[in-house]
This record gives sequence, C-alpha cells and structure tokens, in this order.
Amino acid sequence: MKIAVISDIHSNIYALETVINDIKEKNLDLTVCVGDLVGYATFPNEVIDLIRKENILTVMGNYDDAVGNIRFICGCDYSDPKDAENAISSLQWSIENTSEENKEFLANLPKKMILTFEGRTITFVHGSPRKLNEYLKENSQEAKEVMECFTEDILVCGHTHIPYYKMYGEKMLVNSGSVGKPKTGNPNANYVILDVKSESVSVEVVEVFYDYEKTAKAIEESILPNEFANIIRTGRA
Repeated sequence: MKIAVISDIHSNIYALETVINDIKEKNLDLTVCVGDLVGYATFPNEVIDLIRKENILTVMGNYDDAVGNIRFICGCDYSDPKDAENAISSLQWSIENTSEENKEFLANLPKKMILTFEGRTITFVHGSPRKLNEYLKENSQEAKEVMECFTEDILVCGHTHIPYYKMYGEKMLVNSGSVGKPKTGNPNANYVILDVKSESVSVEVVEVFYDYEKTAKAIEESILPNEFANIIRTGRA
C-alpha cells in the first residue's frame, strides 16, 4: 500500500495542484492530508475545493479549526511579536475570504484518523495526538513523550513544515512536511510517501518544484503582509 501524505498547504493552490499531479503520475494508492489547508496565501477556497473534488481524506489542522470555527487565535507558536501580528492578519483575512460552505467543511473535519493496512495501524493527526497545535519536531522531547505513550504502529503528523521520519523502538513517527509553506530552506513543495508492506514500512520524502513566484506575487498584490511572499520564495520562516 503506497500512501501519499500531504500537509500544511496554507492556501497555496499552485503548490497543491503540482503535488496532486505528481502523486497521480506516481499512481499511488491513497492520499491523506493532515491539515492546515488555509492561512497565509490567497487561495483558501480554491485549495478546499480541490481537496474536496479529489476526495482526499483530511484531518483538521489548527488553522482549519481557527477559520472553520471563526476563532481569532490560530494556535501558532511565534516568539517574535511581528510574526504573531502577521499571523493574526493572515487569520482575519482567511476568515473573511473563505466561503461559508468551506468554513463548514473545515469545522467538521476530524481531528484524528486511524487506518490499518497490511496489519499495521496508522494514526494521522495534524500536530500530535495530545494537541492540535503541538509541534513534534525531530528529536524533540515532545516527540519522545508522545511516542512513549503511542499504542499504534505509525504516527503521521504535520505542523512543523519540515519532513522527517524516525523510529522509536518498533514504532515510527513520520512528519509529512509542507506542500504550500515549507521551512526546509528552499521553496519546493514537499510531501511523503509511505510504502506499507506486511514485512516492512519505508518512507520517501518527495520534493516538487512549482511556480512559487505566482503564489508570492498573488500575496504581494493582496493586503496580506509581504513577509509571506518572502517565505514562499525562500522556504525560510
């Protein structure tokens, strides 16, 4: 069973379209999205519409929760006051520019999904099983604590915008990275492929080039902070 896992699209329709095309070309069996469809870029409705059109299994991200339920805190972790101010601006813009139908879709997304393939049980969440907006960064204490209590075989999350995978004994933690707002130091979209077999599980991190200038220019032509365009161009938060 080959599963594509995408995450953190953040209203970047050009990145999402390119990644979906890449997944289709690879003829994978299933695509799962672990949240944060909206925020930061300018195409929330286009992203949600495409996710729905493609029938992609999706769990709720912290931004999806905030926009869908009209909360005015996104659940992001910013130490810089300017970054926090920009995040609030992004959230307000996203709430105002996401259709009521799509807000309802976001508000009704599940916070967790558990699927079993080839005798292996996989839990899909956005942040962690404990909190929607908890960061399970690679080699972090939070990741260690979560995996010590984790009872399934594979935990798949997003939220950090940096893909990785790590074994904790016989259990695996996978972070799916970010399609629309990567923090890897380059602007390429990224996602992961889980190849689940009865005897083994392998993980491939995939980078996909897309026309990120189109997204950056759309941000610059909106009232959103221009800092978001720079993040799109550099892959650095």
